[in-house]
Amino acid sequence: MEAAALLAAVKWNADGLVPVVIADARTGAVLTLAYANREALEKTVATKSTWLYSRSRAELWNKGATSGNTQRVVAIAIDCDNDALLYRVIPDGPACHTGAPTCFGEVVALPGAEAAPSGARFAEAMLALASTIADRHENPPEGSYTAQLFAGGIDRIAKKIGEEATEVVIAAKNEDRGELIWETSDLLYHTMVMLAERKVTLDEIGDELARRAAG
Repeated sequence: MEAAALLAAVKWNADGLVPVVIADARTGAVLTLAYANREALEKTVATKSTWLYSRSRAELWNKGATSGNTQRVVAIAIDCDNDALLYRVIPDGPACHTGAPTCFGEVVALPGAEAAPSGARFAEAMLALASTIADRHENPPEGSYTAQLFAGGIDRIAKKIGEEATEVVIAAKNEDRGELIWETSDLLYHTMVMLAERKVTLDEIGDELARRAAG
């Protein structure tokens, strides 16, 4: 949907507002629930920065303008009833005014409810890491180790993968749990750098793993 069509589609409430769910584009974590009016949405689209409307102050506000904790908006979705929006953002700093990463920090565990499936934290971290690696590839900052790997090309990356694979085996044979976690993380990180260098996505890897799981 084009920006103009999005603006035309929104069903504003009686106060000219629409609720906005703000989520981390890398992890999917919900950061904030706020409101926007038409001007705030227009500014968000134009600047790719989170603009909202404060109901208590009755004014527009730009996330991070005073705190420095900005949000780069990478996508906007509208719900099926056209009366709620989802901003997918790359946050630079905490989302909550308390300094917490998200405004939804307090979790109430419901008796009898199943716990989150094992591996949820792994999936969240892999998505965040993939986003960071992609950003280092497109916008290499000075002094970044990831950027240095990309600059060295596939030979340097492949060499590191070989080294890390060996260290994973050694850690396993040493029966050192902490070392095994550390070295496996190193191996996964360097492998993801190689995938980014060769433009292979996590979804493509996921498709292949799903095919094997089904077998």
